[in-house]
Formats: sequence, structure tokens, C-alpha cells
Amino acid sequence: MAGMAASGNFGLSEAAIKNNPVFPNHEPIGQGQGINPGRVVWMHDPEAVHWSGMDYWWKPENYDQARILEMTRDGLARLTGEKSPKEAWNALFEWRNKKNGKEGGYKSGQKIAIKVNMNGAGENDDDPHGQLAVSYGNPLLLQTLLQSMTRDGGVRPEDIVVFDTCRIFPDYMREMCSEGELEGVQFSYRHPGMPDDSKADKNARIEWAGNVSGIPTYFPTCLTEADYLIDLGNLKGHTWGLTLAGKNHFGTFINDERRTTPEAAGLHSNIINSQMGDYSVLADLMARKEINSKTILWMLDGLITAPSETVNITPQNAAWEMAPFNGRPASSLFFSQDPVAIDSVGADFLVNEPNMRRDNRNMRHKPGMENYLHEAALLANPPSGTRYTDGQGSNPGSLGVHEHWNNPDEKLYSRNRGLKEGIELVRN
Repeated sequence: MAGMAASGNFGLSEAAIKNNPVFPNHEPIGQGQGINPGRVVWMHDPEAVHWSGMDYWWKPENYDQARILEMTRDGLARLTGEKSPKEAWNALFEWRNKKNGKEGGYKSGQKIAIKVNMNGAGENDDDPHGQLAVSYGNPLLLQTLLQSMTRDGGVRPEDIVVFDTCRIFPDYMREMCSEGELEGVQFSYRHPGMPDDSKADKNARIEWAGNVSGIPTYFPTCLTEADYLIDLGNLKGHTWGLTLAGKNHFGTFINDERRTTPEAAGLHSNIINSQMGDYSVLADLMARKEINSKTILWMLDGLITAPSETVNITPQNAAWEMAPFNGRPASSLFFSQDPVAIDSVGADFLVNEPNMRRDNRNMRHKPGMENYLHEAALLANPPSGTRYTDGQGSNPGSLGVHEHWNNPDEKLYSRNRGLKEGIELVRN
């Protein structure tokens, strides 16, 4: 197992690390989305993770799958307001269809794409074994989500495709998520040593709304042919600050560069140098019809967190200090139908957690990290003045609601305080 990556306080006091001046508080902006607009469900079960650090974090035996399945089922029910996971899945499909002017829910034969953040899995090589200590999509959580979809949602496994266009899925992960009751689930990804099976849809070229210079970039056919989309992102830090549900879609497009697709598209400088009021490639992606009009669910995996995509996960840097974690892994899952709201909540958790701030200086010094949330919330009239579209000439309007909680102890948002607009954080 690879050794622990170095970390440090960069000369800051503990008080400075715990203080959070990064994001200024403001009134809710944008418009809440979903059956219960602006709702984000936070499921926390400290017994769901029992990793000692003696082996790799991703091994299934480090988790209690029954508890994770219960977190998933309960989270979906709380998100939709339904009594059972079966009713919850049906409500999610019906909500999306109604938004698109259609009736009913999922029907056999309709395709569902699941975008998993596999950044870290074979990032710079094609090793198919996944024997890495860095963070990537949790295989047991994916398996659990698929089980709920098929058992509770009545979705046929053969109607599901799991994808990341510029990363690999380790062999063991694909096997455990496509065998037994899940036989038929498909994977689309960067094949080790072989031509990619993520094929570009040449009729779905991305024309960026801002000044982006890079090679031609397209959405993949596994997405354009899908009827529905689920975003399974990670709650973790990044070398630019943080990575959540929105940035998960940096693996949702494809071009001729296999390994550094976003960089080849000319996108990295936009997020690395992002300032408040700038054009945002993340808001641009989130607005696209292929993503915005198909997504039924946005999720964040916070079972075991990492301060950055390049840092090995250890028991030390995965232990969260703020209440209610108190020195244990975050052991959390987040669910929403509002992409702006879920990333707003995720950002609040990350930049207020001392252990994350300690190991990632950008969480302390880059207020521009949240620029994309302002742009997405105010998409019809964004601070940058950019004319965002859905890729077909129309502006979809606000993609969701953005604000910050009142403080790290209470973690209350506007709807929690009885106001009509804003985020509602529902916890178990």
C-alpha cells in the first residue's frame, strides 16, 4: 500500500485553520429545484464505516453494506417525501418526465446513465487493478445504489450504463457491480491498453459559452442515448479547492486525448484561476440539455473523504473533527434534485472541516471556488454576463438555489429557519 502523502499547516495556527472566512454569508440566490425545492438530505451513520487503515480504504469489508443500503433507501424517501424507496424512485422518474412535458415514470427499455467520479483510478496509467490509496468512486456504494435501483426502483440491469469517459473502472469494481442480480449492468470507460468504448456523439459537440480554447469535445453516446442520468459525485478536496457533483461532469465528455480530456478541452485554467464574477465552465456544463434535462438524482459520497484527488487516504486525513463526526470518518451520503443546493452544502462541509482545511490550503484561500454556484443559481442573468444556453440556444434559467449555512454547529439554512426560499438540509 502506498505511503501517506505529506501534509502540513503551512505555518497557520489551529485557530486560523478552524476559522472560516472563505465564503461570505448572503441571502439565498436562485430558485430551488425538485419535488421539495432546494432540499438536500444528509444521511450520517458512524457505524457504516469501520476502516482501520490496515488495508486499502475501498475494500468492501471496510463497510457495513446493510447500513449503507438503509442510508440510501431512507435518503431517497426523505428527499421525495415518500414512505418507501419504491415510491421514492417512482417519484424521481415521474418528476423528471413531468419537467420534460411527459407522463409516467421509468419504463422497461429506457436507459439510465450513472456518472461516477473515477478520478484517481488509473489517472496516469491503465492499471486495471485499482490497487491505489487515492480517492475514487466507492465500489460498494455504487453496488448498493444499483441494488436499490433494481430491487426498489424496478429498473432492469441491462437498462443501466455506468460511465466515466476519461478514467478506468478497476476490474474488481466492474465485476462486483455486474454479477448476480446486477448481471447486465454495462460500463463505459477508458479501456486499459485498448480503444475506448466511450464513443463520442458527433452530433453533440460542446460549444462553450465562454472563452475556451481547446480541441473539439463531445458528449458520449452513452449519455446522449440515455433517458435519465444520475450524478454520483464525491465529497472531497481538490488541488483547485474542492470537487463535488458539478465537477464530476469533467468526466462526462470526450475528445481525442484519452487521459487528460478536460485539460485538452482547455478547461483547467478556468477552474484553477476562477474568480467571483467569471464565466464558469462548470455552470456551462450543468446547463446543458444532456445533463440538466435528464438528471433525476444528484448524490455525494462522503463515506470516506480525501483532502485532494492526489493525496492518499489515511485514517488521519479521513477523520473529521467537527460535530457530529468527532474524530471519525464522515460516514455520510447526500441526496438532492438540486445540483446547486447539494454542492452548496458540500462546500460548507468541506471548508468548515478543520482536517480538510489543514491539508488543503486552497480551501482556506480561494473564494472563487464557489463562483460556479453563483453563475448556476443566476444562470438567466449571471454575474459574469455570460449568455449560457442548454446547447440548443435556450437558457434554462436558474439551475438551483445557493446560500451558506448559519454556522458549523447548527448547520441551518433558510428553509430550516422557516423562510420560503433557500436550502433545506434534512438530516437523519
